[in-house]
Amino acid sequence: MKIGKIEEKLLLHKIKQNDKNAFVRAYDLYVDQLYRFIYFKVGNREEAEDLCSAVFLKTWHYILKDNLKDYKTLKALLYKISRNLIIDHYRKTKGRETVSLDDENGIKVADEKQSPHYDMEFKADLLVLESKLPELKDEYREIIILRFINELSIKEIAEVLDKSRGNVRILIYRSLNALKGLLSQDEKINLNT
Repeated sequence: MKIGKIEEKLLLHKIKQNDKNAFVRAYDLYVDQLYRFIYFKVGNREEAEDLCSAVFLKTWHYILKDNLKDYKTLKALLYKISRNLIIDHYRKTKGRETVSLDDENGIKVADEKQSPHYDMEFKADLLVLESKLPELKDEYREIIILRFINELSIKEIAEVLDKSRGNVRILIYRSLNALKGLLSQDEKINLNT
C-alpha cells in the first residue's frame, strides 16, 4: 500500500507530535517493505523479523527523544535506521555465521491482485534475482533492493544513503550493469553446456 507525499508528511507531523495511532499507521504502511529490504540483506527470515522489529523500536525511541527534526520523510528515516541496524548486525555476527538466501519458508513479495501468469513470471524473476544478489558487491545489492524491490524514488534513496541524486543515478546504472553482466555470464554458461 502506497501513500502520497502529502499523506506521508501529515503522518510524520503527527508522529512528531507523539501520536501513537500515527505510528501504528506508519508501521502498517512500511513493515512489509522494510522486512523485504532487511531479508534481502541478511538472508534469514528470523533475523529479518528481529531486525525489522528493532527498526520500529529504535524509531519510536527517536520520536520520544524528539530527534525527528532533521528528517524530511519517515520512509528515509526508517530505511536509514534499517541500514544502520544491518551494519551492526553484520559487525556482531562477523565470523560466526554465513549468510544465505536459502530459506525453506521463502518470502512472499508478490501482489495477490496480479494474474497467475504474472505471479509465476514474478516468482521466476525473483528466484533469479535472489541467486544473483549475493554475487554483487554490497553497495550494488543495496541499490537494487531499494530501487527495484522496494521501489524507493531516487530522492528517497539519496536521503537514505546520504548521497546526491546524481551519485544515486550513477550507482543504479553501475548496479544494473553489474547484474546484467552476471546474468549474461549465466547465459553463456547455459549455451555452452
